[in-house]
Amino acid sequence: MTRLLALLLCLLPLAAAAQTYRSDEHAFRVVKVVEGLEQPWSVAFLPDGRMLVTEKAGRLRVVQNMKLNPAPLAGIPQVTVHGQGGFFDVVPHPQFAQNQLLYLSYAARGDDGVGTELARGRLAGDRLEGVQVLFRQSPKGSRGQHFGGRIVFDRAGFVYLTLGDRGEMPRAQRPDDHAGSVIRLHDDGRVPQDNPFVGRPGWKPEKFTLGNRNMQGAALHPQTGMLWTHEHGPQGGDEINVIRAGANYGWPVIQANQMMAGMLAPVAFFPTAIAPSGASFARGRAVPQFENNLFVAALRGLHLLRVRIDPAASGRIVVQERLLDQRYGRIRDVVSGPDGFLYFCTNNRDGRGSPGTSDDLVARLVPAL
Repeated sequence: MTRLLALLLCLLPLAAAAQTYRSDEHAFRVVKVVEGLEQPWSVAFLPDGRMLVTEKAGRLRVVQNMKLNPAPLAGIPQVTVHGQGGFFDVVPHPQFAQNQLLYLSYAARGDDGVGTELARGRLAGDRLEGVQVLFRQSPKGSRGQHFGGRIVFDRAGFVYLTLGDRGEMPRAQRPDDHAGSVIRLHDDGRVPQDNPFVGRPGWKPEKFTLGNRNMQGAALHPQTGMLWTHEHGPQGGDEINVIRAGANYGWPVIQANQMMAGMLAPVAFFPTAIAPSGASFARGRAVPQFENNLFVAALRGLHLLRVRIDPAASGRIVVQERLLDQRYGRIRDVVSGPDGFLYFCTNNRDGRGSPGTSDDLVARLVPAL
């Protein structure tokens, strides 16, 4: 019996007792996996079934056999907690089973302020070893907003890191500034020579896009391999975008559904802010009706958004549906697990969640029995 199957069998009695929710496609239940977290930001899985959870304060937690290990992993780079900044994402290397490498994004202090960094280290027991910083945002900044921080690997093994404008809007249009862009690197931190701005005087070669405000969610489409992101708008105008090499997404020149030559409009926008955070495409046949749908964690919206994309036109959204509205408070991240189910984490300890949602937890969606 595999570990994942054993975990599923352990959860079935809990699922039977949980409340049933209904989407337009499927009835499901929410099963709590672990509680007692403190401002979790990201959830990831290792091949052996262990779950990794980052906490904003700079802790990398391990969940094993449905239990939260009391001690966080050692060897994590120094994290600076500054406004919205802290420990962001954790993603295993695509060949983690062979190289044991974890990739981390976090806010760090430098001579010119605080900015987002990308590092990797080798997991050895209960610690990271040989930690290397692969990328440092330049310039950094003094403000405590819009760090981005989401990591994605594509099918070719390139690693992408999302960066916000750091609360200084003009930076998103500056070629010599990393802020407000998607960064694309080789897995060892080298700059790919086919990056769109390589060799252009005055441009940061790591930049893959520009004109982004604050992307806290990113995921690779399982059918097309395209990178999808979402970003926070200015009190409305949150966006979902398909990322294309060298594209300008307009911030702060255009917003939401405005149009201008040379700038891309989003594939979806939200006039009322939902504060999108994590994103994941549902994979596997555990809930066939959800397969290849994009799920978005909403902080201010206090829900999980389900988005169905026209398979014949990969950039066209045909369905949007709110799930768990007001039920679990501020949903910070959502991820498709190796068992085919969706997992999400909440961020409610700061008191901004729904009534009765003061704890931070990880839970998963399972079909109603």
